[in-house]
Amino acid sequence: MDYLFEGLLGSESYTVRLLIKEDISQVEQLQDLVVKTLTEKKSLQPLTYEELDYILTGNGLMIGAFTEKGLIAFRALLVPPIDEEHLGLDVGLDAEELPRVIYQEISNVHPDYRGNRLQQTLAHLIMQELGELEQKFTYVACTVAPFNIPSLKDKFKQGMEIAALKIKYVDQLRYVFIKRLDGEDGEGEISEIARVPMGDVEGQQALLDEGWRGISLEEDDGGYRVLYVKRQPMT
Repeated sequence: MDYLFEGLLGSESYTVRLLIKEDISQVEQLQDLVVKTLTEKKSLQPLTYEELDYILTGNGLMIGAFTEKGLIAFRALLVPPIDEEHLGLDVGLDAEELPRVIYQEISNVHPDYRGNRLQQTLAHLIMQELGELEQKFTYVACTVAPFNIPSLKDKFKQGMEIAALKIKYVDQLRYVFIKRLDGEDGEGEISEIARVPMGDVEGQQALLDEGWRGISLEEDDGGYRVLYVKRQPMT
């Protein structure tokens, strides 16, 4: 079997490989376990069997980390259908750019293995694999619920930026993150900075409507603020 990575979690060895359709039952079991441990269930949008099947039949990538006990973590990328809910539209991309957007989907780690940087390891590995695909993508996008602090930190560490804050999935408030994969952002130097409490939805939306981007997270007296920047357009 071809492994993408082999490593140690303390004294326990683990391997990372591409997932296949036969792995769906293990993915569902791990996903269910992770959801059960959440105090705020709405912070995670689990993938359905149909979505998992869609990804694993040529419409994305999934990788998983395994120990002798089985699957302990997984991460997914999804090639989305082009429709009115496309995240590219939420962040202002033109229609012709939408086919070049891939979604960073759910990332789950078994509760017993948290704190080992598995999310970051899998993020690095899956983006490496993305570069090997014949189909090329310019953007990676995703949604994250406000106050889902581990996921927010994960996205910011990858260099993703908040470009919208709006209702998605019928009635769920979500940050929409975006990142160019070719490094050609060309958005100029930072000209203004604002720190906005995460609970101030309208304040954040007002900045985003004016073209500001959220680039990092800060703790503030037991709460969290999002650091927003406005960039000077390049001439």
